[in-house]
Amino acid sequence: MIRVFIAGATGWAGSALSKAVAASDKLQLVGALSRKHKGEDLAAVLGLSTGEIPVFDHIDTALAAIYFDVLVDYTSPEIGKKNIMAALGKGKNVVVGTSGLSNDDYAEIEQAANKNNASVLAVGNFSITVVLLQKFAEMAAKYISDFEIIDYAQEDKIDSPSGTARELAHRLSKVQKPTVHVPDEKLVGDKESRGASLDGVRVHSVRLPGFVIAVETIFGLKDEKLTIRHDAGASATPYVKGALLAIEKVGTFKGLRRGLDTVMDF
Repeated sequence: MIRVFIAGATGWAGSALSKAVAASDKLQLVGALSRKHKGEDLAAVLGLSTGEIPVFDHIDTALAAIYFDVLVDYTSPEIGKKNIMAALGKGKNVVVGTSGLSNDDYAEIEQAANKNNASVLAVGNFSITVVLLQKFAEMAAKYISDFEIIDYAQEDKIDSPSGTARELAHRLSKVQKPTVHVPDEKLVGDKESRGASLDGVRVHSVRLPGFVIAVETIFGLKDEKLTIRHDAGASATPYVKGALLAIEKVGTFKGLRRGLDTVMDF
C-alpha cells in the first residue's frame, strides 16, 4: 500500500484524484494540503467514505506530523516548488502535476532528488491521450523541421504557456530544433506576435472564454501541413487514470523523469 499525500487536494484536479486514491485498493490517502480547509477532515470536505484525512496548510507541518511515501503536487509553481523541495529533503518521492515550472526549476529538483536518493515524475498532463499526442508529435518532428505549438485555455488560467505546452516544446526540441527562417532581429513589426521561444520552439498561448484546455502542434512542408491536436472537456476525469499510474510508478526509478510515457510501455 502506497501512502499518498496530495497538495492542492480540494482543487479542480486534486479533488478528482483524491477521490480516486481513496477508492483505490493499492493506495492510501493519508493527508492533504489546502489553505482554505486547514485543520478540517478531507474525507468530510469531499464526502469520502474513509477514515479521517487531516488537512494541513504548510508542507513542513505535514512532514512533521504524518508519514507518507509520495507527494502529489497540484498547486501553483511557486508553492509547488517549495513543496517538492521540502518533500525531497525528507526522502519522499514526488509526482508533479503543477504547471509552470521551468527547466531551471527542474534542474534544481533533479539535483535534490539525486542527493536524497528519491524520485520525481514530472507530468505536464496526465491524460493518456495527451501522452499519445506527445509521441505522435515526436515521430513527426523526426521528419519535419518546421513546427510550432499553440496552447489554448480559459481566460483566467494564470500560467502561460501551460505545463502541457511547455513539456511538449521541451520534448520536441530534443528530437530536433525547428528551422528558423527569419531570425528575431530581422522581424519587422511587433516581435512578440511570433510567440515565445521555449527551447528553440515557438509557442503561442491563447486565453479566451469558451476554451478549457487544448494543445496543437502544427508541422509545415511545402504545399502541405500536419496538425496534431488534443482537446479536453470541462471535467478532470481525463487526468485521473494517468495520475494513479504515476503514483504507482514513481518509486520504480531514482532521480527525475519528465513525461508519463517514461513509466509506460510503448
